[in-house]
Amino acid sequence: GWRVSQSILLLPGDGIGPEIIAEARKVLNVLQRDHALDVTLEEGLIGGAAIDATGEPLPPATVQAAEAAAAILLGAVGGPKWDRIERHLRPERGLLAIRSRLGLFANLRPALLYPQLADASSLKHELVAGLDIMIVRELTGGIYFGEPRGIQTLDGGEREGVNTMRYREAEIERIQRVAFEIARKRGGRLCSVDKANVLEVSELWREVAERVAGDYPDVGLSHMYVDNAAMQLVRAPKQFDVVVTANLFGDILSDCAAMLTGSIGMLPSASLDANGKGLYEPVHGSAPDIAGQGKANPLATILSLAMLLRYTLGRLDLAERLESAVGRVLDRGLRTADIAPAGSTTVTTQEMGDAVVAALST
Repeated sequence: GWRVSQSILLLPGDGIGPEIIAEARKVLNVLQRDHALDVTLEEGLIGGAAIDATGEPLPPATVQAAEAAAAILLGAVGGPKWDRIERHLRPERGLLAIRSRLGLFANLRPALLYPQLADASSLKHELVAGLDIMIVRELTGGIYFGEPRGIQTLDGGEREGVNTMRYREAEIERIQRVAFEIARKRGGRLCSVDKANVLEVSELWREVAERVAGDYPDVGLSHMYVDNAAMQLVRAPKQFDVVVTANLFGDILSDCAAMLTGSIGMLPSASLDANGKGLYEPVHGSAPDIAGQGKANPLATILSLAMLLRYTLGRLDLAERLESAVGRVLDRGLRTADIAPAGSTTVTTQEMGDAVVAALST
């Protein structure tokens, strides 16, 4: 029986996006050719590239392709070129729009320190060597989306800014379930981070987490206030396995955890919907200052592809194969500029991609 192959939508975007997506495409081509990966590849416009071509950051054609695709691999959006445009037309709006359009409510941010790069961290070697944390951030609710919001002028003429942090039980429950499922496949420990001593919305968050825990007797649930969690991340980060938290807290904590690894050019991410369909992207952004120079590190994008293989396509075999290929390339001492110790030889974006492809074939 033949089956329709699944499509992966590539969205290169802006800055270094096209360069790093080109390397991921090379990897995909090898997986298609040599490792029975049955997918078709499409490409679309998003962000500044889409604004230049169509006048909007998320054109209808991209939305259509995204809805039809099994998964999306995104480069990066944004750059100084588009900073002066009205807010609702900026490149970043394209990313926010696609997340909400596809219902991508679960953001997975691993903070994984490859042992070869332990010296890149600003923390002591023994604190971070072997670090492997997964932060699960709620992505479509909370204070970033809550209404009422806005800036209003009060009676005396003074202005006031308003944002609202709100979560419904169902929103809390579904992000907790994603986190419990991931913890079950990892170290079996889940830390739910909130501010329940001050915020009612966090009180509810904690209550729902406790309730969901009843369905996962094999996972140990703990709770931590967000201020303490920030402190513990820099004090003793290896105590964490999976962390689940609200949109705002997750935004801050995941960047903090990313920096523990010292190599933001290495970090992938995934944003998933209720059925495991996802948008996968490197954490590092569009880095317009080095665009077009072959300096960008493609490994975060290649590791995002590994997450895509694992979480959407269910090809754990290929995900592991790709991750170990990255490890072997690092073992060989190959480094792009962002992860290279002073005075060492660096390789270009393309050379790094070629090295991963070569390691895949051995």
